[in-house]
Amino acid sequence: MGGAERNPEMPGPPAAWRGQWKALAQPSLNWLLAFVPVAVVLELIHGPPAGIFVASCLAIIPLAGWMGRATEHLAHRTGEGLGGLLNATFGNAAELIIGIMALRAGLYEVVKASLTGSIIGNNLLVLGASFFAGGLRHPRQTFNATAASMGATMLTLAAIGLVVPHSFLTMLHGSRPRETQLSLAIAVILLLTYGISLLFSLRTHRHLFVGKEAEEEGATEAPWSLGRSLGVLILATAAVAVISEFLVGAMEATTRAWGLTQVFVGVIIVAIVGNAAEHSSAILMALKDKMDLSLHIALGSSLQIAYFVAPVLVFLSYALGEPMDLAFTPAEVLAVVLSVMIVGQAAADGESHWFEGVQLLSVYLILALVFYFLPAP
Repeated sequence: MGGAERNPEMPGPPAAWRGQWKALAQPSLNWLLAFVPVAVVLELIHGPPAGIFVASCLAIIPLAGWMGRATEHLAHRTGEGLGGLLNATFGNAAELIIGIMALRAGLYEVVKASLTGSIIGNNLLVLGASFFAGGLRHPRQTFNATAASMGATMLTLAAIGLVVPHSFLTMLHGSRPRETQLSLAIAVILLLTYGISLLFSLRTHRHLFVGKEAEEEGATEAPWSLGRSLGVLILATAAVAVISEFLVGAMEATTRAWGLTQVFVGVIIVAIVGNAAEHSSAILMALKDKMDLSLHIALGSSLQIAYFVAPVLVFLSYALGEPMDLAFTPAEVLAVVLSVMIVGQAAADGESHWFEGVQLLSVYLILALVFYFLPAP
């Protein structure tokens, strides 16, 4: 029996996926909040950069989780249309804030590396860990193959948008001004496509995007009041902004001390930190045999990074006076393409098992090694 038979109502695309399910069943990561004052104290006493960096990374993880929960509860209070828009906008707010701080510091390579790292991390690390963990408890798990195919197609389009600028730059032998213009145009197209996906999922074809599992999970927690939702969202966002500034400020010294490149830090460390809260949610859903939700958390995050966060950061870079292009390194381009290809293959049949998770995790580890051994540019 395939995944489509199990759940005939196709769950939503990126706009609906993360908005409906990301924060509904997160395991508690609140104990990591202890690192918030640790990071603040280390910054105030001008402690070792590596200590500030590690404490900041650990502090952002639970703060990002609280941002997600507050956004979800706020969306519940504002109705489906505006709620979906809120979730689509703030779903990756932590990654966006970290990117903005890195842009202000001029760490453009870190910004671009964190974008590609978030995509391959969600595609391979999160989905692989979910398949593996869920498969250990349940010998055979199924999910909606139609929805997974739609996500894979959207990922392919995103990969095209991220690959073309590098190819264009190579063909023109380093014509940076024209490549920057091309990146801006592609960012506009990606953002427009994302806006159209919101219209599709929240208006014209809303009936297609009601998942039974989402309804069951949504009934497990009473919605917060509007004041509490706004208060938590504002406080968590402010805290993430402050801690992100600490993290970015300590990044260069930490990478030198550890002998790492900025690309590795962006692709692996920063990307994992920004998505850790939802990573744990996807794995928890897989353990509960709710693979539709697990798949949609993972792929929905990748899609929102590519279609929303990346274009917004490009636009903000113009406001900061130094435009950022979408020309990624050859290793980043290869990693994104390979991750999209294997996810499409893994999700095509609507079934998963623990060994399929091992395969995805193996690809992620191989790519992580590639970035680790890459020399500094």
